[in-house]
Amino acid sequence: MSESSVDDATDVFMDHRELLFGLVYNMLGSVADTEDVLQETWLSWSGRGTDGVTNPRAYLVRIAVNHALQRRSSLARRRETYVGPWLPEPLVADDADAGDPALRTESVSLAMLVVLESLTPLERAVFVLNEVFGYAHTEIADIIDRSPAAVRQLAHRARDHVHARRPRYQAHPRVRREATERFVQAALGGDIAELMEILAPDVTVWTDGGGNRKPAGLRPVHGRDKAVRLITGYSNRDGARHHELDLRYRRVNGDDAAVLFDGDSPYAVMVMDLTPEGDQVSGIYIVTNPEKLTHVHKEEE
Repeated sequence: MSESSVDDATDVFMDHRELLFGLVYNMLGSVADTEDVLQETWLSWSGRGTDGVTNPRAYLVRIAVNHALQRRSSLARRRETYVGPWLPEPLVADDADAGDPALRTESVSLAMLVVLESLTPLERAVFVLNEVFGYAHTEIADIIDRSPAAVRQLAHRARDHVHARRPRYQAHPRVRREATERFVQAALGGDIAELMEILAPDVTVWTDGGGNRKPAGLRPVHGRDKAVRLITGYSNRDGARHHELDLRYRRVNGDDAAVLFDGDSPYAVMVMDLTPEGDQVSGIYIVTNPEKLTHVHKEEE
């Protein structure tokens, strides 16, 4: 391939990189694996070249989605030996990240990504393409090499499953921010009365330390009483430690969340999911695995 052809292929790929990142990340929930898939996509694309490709966007999406589907099998094997609950790698944004394509992508909340983990790889691909990025069933059929009827069936199953586990609602950003701040202050301060008030009776706490850092239970904790014991137990045990941590509020996968820093190093990302009324916390997602926080940087205030 000539140098000019390589340049053309590079320009086209970079024009679509943001879209490809969003698609693949929402299918995999891992930044590192997404970057690997994009590299594989680039190699497939640059090896072929742009000659004769009438719709580069469609061609690149097809390559990326199919590489992502292949990647899902290796991810599944890795998670079989993962210590404790597995949570997606959070995308943490601050004012300095406005130009980062990874953080401008279509935002699927961390809670939604957890629900998507329960879909089959094909169901998840169809859901992301259709519900998040607005692709028609006929377009998806071409991308994953299935009939439109098969895609409609996959879409129906995925949509029913997702909406059964996560009804459609969206708390006002101000309400989310207030609930997040209220919970974090109560959690770090070990305020049992405040925690009992703000946590929903059926709250679930996921703590993903990957076996590398606490707090991290071996399974999700369900119910307000158990959640309060977990949170206050950790606060009482490491209360002095919390005073050394720097708390910052950031947007994580499009939602207000809290990020704790130990000096300049990320220590934990805490994301809260609210009840439909927005007045209580129904889900708490705490990522402390250092391997999942490598993309989180401290912004000076």
